[in-house]
Amino acid sequence: MERSMEVLVTGAGGFIGHHLVSRLVQGGYRVRGVDIKEPEYGATAAQEFEILDLRRFENCLIATRGVDEVYNLAANMGGIGFIETNKGEIVRDNTMINMNTIEAARINGVKRFLYTSSACIYPGYLQKNTDVIPLKEEDAYPAEAEDGYGWEKLYMERTCRHYREDFGLDTRVVRFHNIYGPFGTYDGGREKSPAAICRKVALAEDGGEIEVWGDGHQTRSYCYIDDCVEGLYRLMHSSYHQPLNLGTDQLVSINELVKIVSDIAGKTLRQVHDLTKPQGVRGRNSDNNRLRQVLGWEPSTPLGDGLRVTYDWIHAELRKSGRRTLGEVRDGIEVLPNETKLELARRAASV
Repeated sequence: MERSMEVLVTGAGGFIGHHLVSRLVQGGYRVRGVDIKEPEYGATAAQEFEILDLRRFENCLIATRGVDEVYNLAANMGGIGFIETNKGEIVRDNTMINMNTIEAARINGVKRFLYTSSACIYPGYLQKNTDVIPLKEEDAYPAEAEDGYGWEKLYMERTCRHYREDFGLDTRVVRFHNIYGPFGTYDGGREKSPAAICRKVALAEDGGEIEVWGDGHQTRSYCYIDDCVEGLYRLMHSSYHQPLNLGTDQLVSINELVKIVSDIAGKTLRQVHDLTKPQGVRGRNSDNNRLRQVLGWEPSTPLGDGLRVTYDWIHAELRKSGRRTLGEVRDGIEVLPNETKLELARRAASV
């Protein structure tokens, strides 16, 4: 009987890694998950899960033993507020994790290595306007990456190229564009904008206000987690070696994002903009032409659909933790997310 493909997912305790492990196990792979922590919001599907600090080279040798493929997602990262105020820590930790993991993979004879980079590698001079031209993969140079986090990502992209050319390690590089969805950080300072907005809307009273960082006109594109892990799987099993965007090309402003989430919650909210808070580049969008050419596929989950699932999950988590979420109130009864008229009537009758 032919053995199952052995796959390592680093960062398996994190948001994307947790989802990716489930996708791979469902596909028949034997998965070893490694992280400095276990998944926060549910048990891992990995057949093996090891707690290892990948900043230590000996731990990377342990992690990569006997595996055919490595999905390298491990990183010290967070939303814009975190990455703009922890540059030294991010560069130190991620450089050690990345270099140790790829070298251990080479020593242990790993066949294929996928590195997860970021749209933060793109030059700031191309992202100064809200109505931004979608970023093509070749736009990374001349380089002017986001300070700290973006530069260490770009450096590791080059490292993958050199390991492929000089050592024969078959590498893949993907550039994420704002991945969101359930089972991700939504509080505490490391959350990204979709999760932060879902939390703020869930905690706000209908007719009240929420804080928005910046003027709200800054623009982004967002990719739902299911599309993200499908894209990772397809790229790993393609023959493409160069960096590839993974995101959607639907550009929205932060103000528009707030409006979509508010509508999902059934609330009318006033936005209060804090111009002193970090807001990143003015505009960033993914050019998906090469993604379509290489994979014959692209993300397809509508933003509203993905945000509805994300909002409902965050709303439920807030309630579970004892925090008071404030939904739309009709006739003295709070309407829960996605509740039908019949379900509301039944609950009202029991009050």
